[in-house]
Amino acid sequence: MSSDQFDSALDLLRRLPPHSTSANLNRICALAPDLTEELLSSVDQPLQTRQCKKTKRDYLLCDYNRDGDSYRSPWSNEFYPEVEDAEMPSERVRKMEVRMGEALEVYRELYYEGGVSSVYFWDLDDGFAGVVLLKKTTPKSSSEGGWDSIHVFEAIDRARNAHYKLTSTVILRLSTGNEALGDMDLSGNMTRQVEQDMPVQDDASHIVNVGKLVEDMELKMRNLLQEVYFGKAKDIVGDLRSLQPLTETNKDKATHQEMINSMKR
Repeated sequence: MSSDQFDSALDLLRRLPPHSTSANLNRICALAPDLTEELLSSVDQPLQTRQCKKTKRDYLLCDYNRDGDSYRSPWSNEFYPEVEDAEMPSERVRKMEVRMGEALEVYRELYYEGGVSSVYFWDLDDGFAGVVLLKKTTPKSSSEGGWDSIHVFEAIDRARNAHYKLTSTVILRLSTGNEALGDMDLSGNMTRQVEQDMPVQDDASHIVNVGKLVEDMELKMRNLLQEVYFGKAKDIVGDLRSLQPLTETNKDKATHQEMINSMKR
């Protein structure tokens, strides 16, 4: 695989519409199959949903629960389609994965009032790592929207403390349109990272610590999206579209200029 090709593919995806990332990623992988694994693990794209055949519950697909063309369900801990000699979490890490998944279900209902969530943990030499996934979409109509949260973390054990490194990505998609106003599409993604040492007494402490980090990060990113991105878009639209007739605007400018001139005398 050429590093130049990989960098060019990432550069191209950054310049294409964010709402078409999945389709464009598939096209690039078809043109350059050697880049497939590296691109799938490097490019954040909207999460896909699948139903667990054993429990009939929905779960989210990502690169962290994938083995080839199969995906592991967090509810049954089985791959679909089945995979021989698949890498599975240890018994300790699997128990934490289940408990974190249960806590995330409560968090999702309180904050999102619906949607789908999934948690996947795996072992590290000096701790464990995991990913927390959340997805909420609006019903299809003239206005559509979607929110995808991807929180990847590492927890490194250090005596009575643990060092956590969290990388969070939010993918937001909003679109609306009608004959009178036309079409509008607002989409993009944001990535933030934080590292923190936190006290740990037992495995339950990891669940609390990771949950707090994810909750705080989501709150910060939601506020940033609302205040900066939506606020800036509102200002731009306000500058482009004037509610006052042009004659009144010119009259106000002339009055303002006249006042400035009189103050200079």
